[in-house]
Amino acid sequence: MKSVFKLSVIAAAGVVGASLTLGTTAAYAVDFPCRTARIIVPWGAGGESDIMSRIAVEAANRLVGKPNLQVVTISGRGGVKGAKAAKEARADGCTLFSIHQSVLSSYLTGRADFTWDSYESIVKLTETPSIIGASAKAPFDDYKSMQAWAKANPGKLLAGGTLGSTSHFSLLLVQNSLDITMKVISYDGTADRMKALLANTLHIGQVSEATGAKHYEAGRLKLLALNYHTKSNKIPSLKTAREQGFDLSITSDRGFVAPKGTPQAVIDHYIATFKKVVKDEKYIAGVEAKGSFVNPLFGDDYEKWWDNTMTEWKGIATDLGVYKGS
Repeated sequence: MKSVFKLSVIAAAGVVGASLTLGTTAAYAVDFPCRTARIIVPWGAGGESDIMSRIAVEAANRLVGKPNLQVVTISGRGGVKGAKAAKEARADGCTLFSIHQSVLSSYLTGRADFTWDSYESIVKLTETPSIIGASAKAPFDDYKSMQAWAKANPGKLLAGGTLGSTSHFSLLLVQNSLDITMKVISYDGTADRMKALLANTLHIGQVSEATGAKHYEAGRLKLLALNYHTKSNKIPSLKTAREQGFDLSITSDRGFVAPKGTPQAVIDHYIATFKKVVKDEKYIAGVEAKGSFVNPLFGDDYEKWWDNTMTEWKGIATDLGVYKGS
């Protein structure tokens, strides 16, 4: 039997409110062995994770700056190379990791032998709704017409994603919901996937709202659906999956974690830092301009979110026949 899944996990207002009211001053007494701490982004420069991390880093350095934060990209192996580098870094507060659900999908599909619990949870900052874009020359314009074309041309729908990543899982969920088949071609990050879409090498792939809107308005890209529970303010003409009859809500939820064993005082320092960041109007405006939403969780609440999301995604991977984890 075909199943339909909902991926987005929205924090209850009460939980977020409680998190934001905790104290934010005691942690600043921590002495760091570095003036600049790196935040490892496991994807190439210019991708969504890189952009969203830099927006957060700018705010943190402006508001706190102890230590100064710097984004470092370590791409490769669909995000696993950077994730491993962060996991193996010294647990002294001088390395953080920019994380989203790719650590789950990489583990569940057998690309990595570790997952979210190899890190200390600090903060979930944002959620970014999934948009499925299509080549300007694709023979369909929305989910309904893509479904009809894919059924008439089984196995010929070419989709771009990074195997084992969230972009891959998003495609699997769309495939499952539309009851179609597609051939997934792997690209190591958002930027390479976008180039392939614009070159008409692919039929479909996941795109960001900001990049998708730019190319859509220029006629270089089609946008098939927004996989979210509300419409886009930037692209109001874009129909949601639900408006087209498909119960899909898919988000990439980004945040920061630290290597396992990082002292609690260091974790508390960063929690205090990012509690300031998520209330900063400039930061919020920067996030929303990129088609994402600030939806914070901190420390233990973030850890519970990871645990619940892992359980949900393991069920998804099992039902879709891609689970290879232990």
